[in-house]
Amino acid sequence: MAAWGVAAWPAAAQVQNPSSANNPFYGSVDAPTPTLDVLKLSLDDAIQRGLTKNLGLREAESDEKTIQGEKNQALQQFLPTITLTGDSGYHEHNLAALGFGPGTLARFTPLFPGGKPPAGISFITKDDLTQGQIHFKQTLFSGPVIAGWKAAGAAQRSAYFAKMTARGQVVQDVATVYLRCIADASDISNARALLAQDETMLEHAHEAHLAGTAANLDELRARVQEQAQEQALIAAQNALEKDQILLKREIGLDPAQQIDLTDPAPYSDLALQTPQEVLAIAYKDRQDYQNLQNQVQEYRAVHAAYRSERLPSLSFNSYYAVSTVNGAGTHGNFAAIGTLKIPIFREAGFRGNEDASQAQLQAVQAQLADLRVHIDEQVRDALLDVQATGQLMQVARSNVDLATRALADETARVEAGVDDTLPLVTAQAALATAQHNLVASLYQYNLAKLALARSSGVLETQYRDFIGR
Repeated sequence: MAAWGVAAWPAAAQVQNPSSANNPFYGSVDAPTPTLDVLKLSLDDAIQRGLTKNLGLREAESDEKTIQGEKNQALQQFLPTITLTGDSGYHEHNLAALGFGPGTLARFTPLFPGGKPPAGISFITKDDLTQGQIHFKQTLFSGPVIAGWKAAGAAQRSAYFAKMTARGQVVQDVATVYLRCIADASDISNARALLAQDETMLEHAHEAHLAGTAANLDELRARVQEQAQEQALIAAQNALEKDQILLKREIGLDPAQQIDLTDPAPYSDLALQTPQEVLAIAYKDRQDYQNLQNQVQEYRAVHAAYRSERLPSLSFNSYYAVSTVNGAGTHGNFAAIGTLKIPIFREAGFRGNEDASQAQLQAVQAQLADLRVHIDEQVRDALLDVQATGQLMQVARSNVDLATRALADETARVEAGVDDTLPLVTAQAALATAQHNLVASLYQYNLAKLALARSSGVLETQYRDFIGR
């Protein structure tokens, strides 16, 4: 990682910035209208804005709320359900259509006085009915309901740790782009300083050529070097503009908003820990590890729910109602019913559900075992990267000192007429390369420390302790 960073970072700064269409963590929501004022932005400010506006984090928070809603639905299975209804209406009944026609009435003829029914009996009746009912229902025991509640609780905890993992992703992404912007600004400063030197040397070479004390080739070399440095400055400025656009998208600022990054490039030596010390912290604090642990608990509960489908379930239902017909008094009705359900002849379906849930549980357990090994790998890689990039930065800093001294000596030799401009151009190019490598090395060193904090699970709370101020 360290070797790649120093070599490939200059080229990577020129490529198209990633899009939120492919990764929501590169996007944001609620971008305010840009103002004419330049917004002062520290690293801490940028991270806090990202934690508020980043699209990827918003999606993770929405997922957590969805799981919370599903947990409340599971809770309702334990709670009593009470429903109150009331209605009043005018009803017309066709007794013949209900089965009480003339034939039925004839059967009861002997019961009437005189052996015949009263005259004028109508088979169409009308009445006014007003009634109110209250229903009560509660599950007293159900294995699937109990296991489902446990699964919902594990799913909610899993969603929480998924959200916390997303927060760590936001901190890492925002800090990475912020540090890259600082590196771009350092490249611009170095390029401007070298361009000023090249312009001075071009002026001297031109005057020496006019005076006949230097060849035209010396002036041409100085002009080529000056223009090459001007190109480097333009490229560095373009890289900064593009990286700032990406930073603003991640933290919810309009791309047109002008910003000023107030933090200098942070640097601090990091006391290296052993892999065992970092792993102990990682297994305790890594949110993705805790997320997967809770997923295992969730699938265990789901598996238990399917296994408990064979158990009987017990529920209680009751209602009380009052009715008034044609205003002729009120009548009360009451029922209390206990229901015991015992599943019979459903074993094939039960075994199918149980086998499927067992397979899902085993898959998640395998993922958890793999993640534990993966965390070990990440921690060891991050420790190696921190050590290597720290050493590379020290070498780069020494190279800048040596290149600066070499350029000063060569400048003095050219001014004294001992050398032509070719060694001077070479010394300037060597200094430019050394300065850029120092900027890139510091950037990669800070990224390596961020990666170590992320692999330890403490990035959001301790990123300043790792990269310094």
